[in-house]
Amino acid sequence: MLFTQSAKLEPRSPSYPRRHFLAALSSLPLLAQATPAEPGSVESAGIIDTHTHFYDPSRPQGVPWPPSDDPVLYRSVLPDEFRRLTQPLGVTGTIVVEASSWIEDNDWVLQLADREPFLLGLVGHLQPGTSEFTSQLERFRTKPRFRGIRTGLWGVSLTVNNEAFVSDLRRLAEHRLALDVLVGPDQLETVALLAAKLPELRIVIDHCANVRVDGKSPPVVWLSGIRAVARHPNVYMKVSGLVEGTGSTNGQAPRDPEFYRPILDAIHETFGQARVVYGSNWPVSNRFASYSTVLGIVSDYFDSKGREAALDYFRRNAARVYLP
Repeated sequence: MLFTQSAKLEPRSPSYPRRHFLAALSSLPLLAQATPAEPGSVESAGIIDTHTHFYDPSRPQGVPWPPSDDPVLYRSVLPDEFRRLTQPLGVTGTIVVEASSWIEDNDWVLQLADREPFLLGLVGHLQPGTSEFTSQLERFRTKPRFRGIRTGLWGVSLTVNNEAFVSDLRRLAEHRLALDVLVGPDQLETVALLAAKLPELRIVIDHCANVRVDGKSPPVVWLSGIRAVARHPNVYMKVSGLVEGTGSTNGQAPRDPEFYRPILDAIHETFGQARVVYGSNWPVSNRFASYSTVLGIVSDYFDSKGREAALDYFRRNAARVYLP
């Protein structure tokens, strides 16, 4: 069985029940004047999930990821399924993060987005520091829903010592595009150096920098790293990958937000309310927990921080980063 939709979330905070949370989201000011059907526009209320993946192994060319022997992920994962799963939970749009190393698959996702307004943008895959980067960026940056790139995988290492790499990221910033980085705790110092070198570039750290989540105090190297990057106002933290960090690949990651509190408190204290964004990492997250569990953990936590913190985390910060 791949996954099943769980019951609707029921946050446990008596002072800020779910009906108040959804009402708060529905009262958000209009973030864009265009209608949702227009490229680059967003609806006026609801949650933006800033980290999803879509792919289709049934295509004639197949997919480079996931591998065919993966019983959970190797199947067609398309927007209609995600929309049906998440709309009842208050999600009204998503930013897709490219899950393919093939350059042409950027176009494949963008074509999906042209047909499905629920897909608000794509964080694509281009390789800064290569001779092809400039021409590829020129090709994709004109697409309204191309909102940035991700680096840190597919053989591309994050660095501040390669001038070609840094120059290409400067071009990204000039076009008001964002950079997602997939890093571990030991690479956060490099992110801080890059943020200092390119203060105009919006940088988003994916999956809480892949910190181990065990209900205990976070590792010292991670704590010092997030404090270093948080000093730079152009760096954001994507609070995703929490259930993945538990290692519970049987789909039984803890639902209790207290288990994740040491990580969430450290992030909230260092980045504040205005530089955290919500991401699910769906469908990868299905290995560890249902979507309602993933959303429920952070819903409980940010509900407890008050209405404005919840609105920033679940929608407004995503719009600032990816839909400026």
